[in-house]
Amino acid sequence: MSTTYESSVQVLEQVSTEVEAFRRPDYPVSPLFINRWSQRAYTDKAVDEETLNAVLEAGRWAPSASNLQPWRFIVAKTPEQREKFGQFINPNNRTWADHAPVLILLASNKLRADGELNGAHAFDTGAAWASIALQAKLLGLSTRAMGGFDRAKAREVLQVPDEVELHAVVALGYPGDKEQLPEALREREQPNGRRPLAESVIEGSF
Repeated sequence: MSTTYESSVQVLEQVSTEVEAFRRPDYPVSPLFINRWSQRAYTDKAVDEETLNAVLEAGRWAPSASNLQPWRFIVAKTPEQREKFGQFINPNNRTWADHAPVLILLASNKLRADGELNGAHAFDTGAAWASIALQAKLLGLSTRAMGGFDRAKAREVLQVPDEVELHAVVALGYPGDKEQLPEALREREQPNGRRPLAESVIEGSF
């Protein structure tokens, strides 16, 4: 067994006890990928400006086709701003998302500078979201992305132009106790697993 492989295996020993009962990687990867999961419970601890900007900075450096950087991060961090977001987030999601100190609406500019469609705008913004989620975990924060919101209402409330597509609202904050969640959500507040890698990998062609 190679030294590099042995080192990778040792890294796996750093997987959090919180997730090890639910998540077992098929191959050695950084514990960062295993330890990150989408929690709903948040404490009331504020996310300071420097920490928030560090999370968004990670999104800034995501891969981007032709370096167009189509992503846009619409941030709500004051009570007034979060109340605006509350106008378009689905009620079921608000039962927990209202406790997150920061909400981020992930959006992307669909067009290139010449007005033509950028076919990679959503793909690139997905990469930015992954970068944000992982950087947040490195800083001891939790994130959860939700698609349950009224896009037309969000566009109206936030005055989003037509060329910008809305993808997801991300809750960001420090992880809290699941007992603060509505009873129906408490049992679901745990890391989920993944299907085996072999079920996702297709060699050559279908």
